[in-house]
Amino acid sequence: MNEAASPHGLGAPEYVLDAADARPVLVVLHQENSTPGRVGQVLQRHGVGLDIRRPVLGQDLPETLDEHRGAIVFGGPPSANDPHDYIKTELDWMKVPLEEERPFLGICLGAQMLAKHLGADVKSHPEGLAEIGYYPLRSTPEGRQIVRNWPQMIYQWHREGFELPRGARLLAEGDWYPNQAFQYGPAAYGVQFHAELTLAMMYRWTTKGHERLALPGAQARRTHFSGRGIYDAPVLRWLETFLARTFGRRVDSAGNS
Repeated sequence: MNEAASPHGLGAPEYVLDAADARPVLVVLHQENSTPGRVGQVLQRHGVGLDIRRPVLGQDLPETLDEHRGAIVFGGPPSANDPHDYIKTELDWMKVPLEEERPFLGICLGAQMLAKHLGADVKSHPEGLAEIGYYPLRSTPEGRQIVRNWPQMIYQWHREGFELPRGARLLAEGDWYPNQAFQYGPAAYGVQFHAELTLAMMYRWTTKGHERLALPGAQARRTHFSGRGIYDAPVLRWLETFLARTFGRRVDSAGNS
């Protein structure tokens, strides 16, 4: 039995990510050249299709997720507080997965928008600190019910965070931005960090976004790459398990659904 895929321990149900559900995952991106990174790679490696939409380019979001196995809203340069029409559209659209209780994952900006949709504040650190690089991550007992083993260091690229929405369960916390991962309802998750980061994305972000490396609290560029060599393996293991838990199917120890 693969314990990494079972957050509850030996003998408990596992979650398998495969093509048994032919529907794709809806992927929402915020730039023309953005990709779903390692999240997309993991899903496709397990036979899961992707339906990529970019509302910033005028592409519509579905009125229901009946034709999708779930949805993922990724990060990007905007703030959840920005007045852009597409941000308002995405914020309002989040009622769809919540009301339908469909699998949903918000990453960084996506998590901040989910929190804002649920009535929580999205704001900067009181001392203006940004997390740009690798920072400590601590799972909570509730988080370990979802995935047993969480990485202790995780990649960040943000200068805003979210308050914990009322009724949400805190799954992981950090030092400067305490709320790092949460669950709302049976199937909606938000994570502040970037487990989807590929090496190519790290090169691109630290090059095109090099000015952010000068923000208070940000780490030097070389520290990003040395940190990846040290910390990335547990991040990938967590991501595989978490995506199976969120978008896969539950099976017992004999492999039965």
